[in-house]
Amino acid sequence: MQSPDYQPPPDEALPPETPHKRPLLTDFAALNRPADEADAHWMGEALALAQRAAQRGEVPVGAVVVLDGKRIAGRHNEPIHLHDPAAHAEVLALRDAALHLQNYRLVGASLYVTLEPCVMCAGLIIHSRLSRLVFGAADPKAGAVNSVYDVIARPRLNHAVAWTGGVRAEECGAALRDFFRQRRR
Repeated sequence: MQSPDYQPPPDEALPPETPHKRPLLTDFAALNRPADEADAHWMGEALALAQRAAQRGEVPVGAVVVLDGKRIAGRHNEPIHLHDPAAHAEVLALRDAALHLQNYRLVGASLYVTLEPCVMCAGLIIHSRLSRLVFGAADPKAGAVNSVYDVIARPRLNHAVAWTGGVRAEECGAALRDFFRQRRR
């Protein structure tokens, strides 16, 4: 808590912006890749995990990590059961994938998730050095790929992630709508 007499420094007291050491990526559209048949398959696996979450009373979000055409991890949301606000499907799946590979960098791996990642998960996706993100339903309230925030779509950090949105979006969105409709009854 700041003291009541705190005064922020005037703008001219702030240091000038540090120029980037490498050119900024400006062709953001090049990072958005079209979906393919494999994307629909892996999103189906993420949807199955989302259904498992719903059965346990968790928000139905599922995530699968794929490397070289093989599933190396898959989880669903578990913040209620794990008493952990960070237990999003993406976080848990990326942790499991890192343990599987014995490396926190998941270079070459793709993450399939039924809902557009939030800011926390988008940061983790970048720091894990994932090669690609594929999500189903857009999240108009907290999406951090390109709905509300543009953490992944317009990267400013040291790693850019290729991404595809809207894969089996109707099914992914329906799972969420059905879950919240049931909860409101």
